[in-house]
Amino acid sequence: MKAIEKPWLETGYRNFAYDGPGNLKIERVAKEVNKNKSSFYHLFASMEIFMERLLDFHIEQAKVIAQKEADANEEQQLITIFIEHKVDLLFNRQLRFHRSNPVFETCFNRVNTFTFPAIMPVWKKIIGLTDDSALAEMVLALSIENFYLQITDETLSEDWLKSYFKTIRGMVYRFKISSPSITLDGAV
Repeated sequence: MKAIEKPWLETGYRNFAYDGPGNLKIERVAKEVNKNKSSFYHLFASMEIFMERLLDFHIEQAKVIAQKEADANEEQQLITIFIEHKVDLLFNRQLRFHRSNPVFETCFNRVNTFTFPAIMPVWKKIIGLTDDSALAEMVLALSIENFYLQITDETLSEDWLKSYFKTIRGMVYRFKISSPSITLDGAV
């Protein structure tokens, strides 16, 4: 990212994360970076190009998060990462909510291709499924959907995340004790 583009991209990224793509307006971003609209067009030419740059920026941010997740060994480290990258998670939430747009869906799915494997080792520890990778992957997929439905600027906090992980652990525990003879292929 060029230094001159940085305030534009960071502001647009934050606006998209909090308010969604429908509220991402050139006038608003220009006002927030204290520049005029012609500066925007000089740098990006169009909203479509700006959106492409925002999505590229998000992919780079997601790679940073994925590396941190891969290095995490316990729940508190993951919570710290999530809080530190709140805006990035809220941006991804908007992509998930607006995945009827093929460009957003493609970006959302691309991010998941490297974030899912990165988070899996610490995820299995957190939910108590270190011995069952297939079930841990299914629980992660379902939990991610649920996570994005629930997070907001207000809910994405240390207390909420601890409670969220505790709830997931409780569901996994209840599943394991209530279904000891069920295998993942459906056989009994």
